[in-house]
Amino acid sequence: MRGSAMPLEGKHAVVTGGGRGIGAAIARALAERGARITLVGRTRATLDEEARKLRTLTGVHCETADVAEPDSIGAAFAGATKALGPVAILVNNAGQAASAPFAKTDLALWQRMLDVNLTGTYLGIRAVLPGMLDLGWGRIVNVASTASLKGYAYVSAYCAAKHAVLGLTRALAQELAKKPVTINAVCPGYTETDIVRDSLANIQAKTGRSLADAEAELVKHNPQGRLVQPEEVANAVVWLCQPGTEAVTGQAISVSGGETM
Repeated sequence: MRGSAMPLEGKHAVVTGGGRGIGAAIARALAERGARITLVGRTRATLDEEARKLRTLTGVHCETADVAEPDSIGAAFAGATKALGPVAILVNNAGQAASAPFAKTDLALWQRMLDVNLTGTYLGIRAVLPGMLDLGWGRIVNVASTASLKGYAYVSAYCAAKHAVLGLTRALAQELAKKPVTINAVCPGYTETDIVRDSLANIQAKTGRSLADAEAELVKHNPQGRLVQPEEVANAVVWLCQPGTEAVTGQAISVSGGETM
């Protein structure tokens, strides 16, 4: 791709949780449009494998980090900046989902959902925002889930964290409205990823249902009656990151087959 097909050429994009699933699809879509990519995740081998695939498209760097740990994420973003220059695009994709009835949601589970999904998002933004303001251009996209827009039974901690991510997105968009940085949330429904495969296995284990019946339980929320594909989420993220979307900020874009309409 060249010319207008490379609208992000030269821009450095960091994707957390970039080694698999939605994060990997986002990284590839950004790379195909010219962005240089830093993949951040916890497992080096997974990051390296994904980076190998992307190197035919663009410059790629990897950083292992726990997004919920300030020192870890600070070191990762410093390493990313040293390797590929100032960060112009941040996609806060790393997250975890754990299910339990509220009565069995202990403080450790509650805190883990907040740490990974909310604090990790905050730390990523804090790491890149000063540099984006210095650059005079920036895009922040938080992958927030339909759980930021509605409630689901048995995942109260996850829903609370994701609702908070959307609140942070909206508040910061107001704060940055006159600055050259936009911040938005993309809210996927159940997407064909490792997290959803784990949820399916959990449903099977607890209910004795078949895989097909377990999947039907999840996709019943989607009017299209199917799992969202990672590439569909990536397309929404890429659109928000491209030039020409300066007026789009503080938004929650649902990629869910109409689940939240």
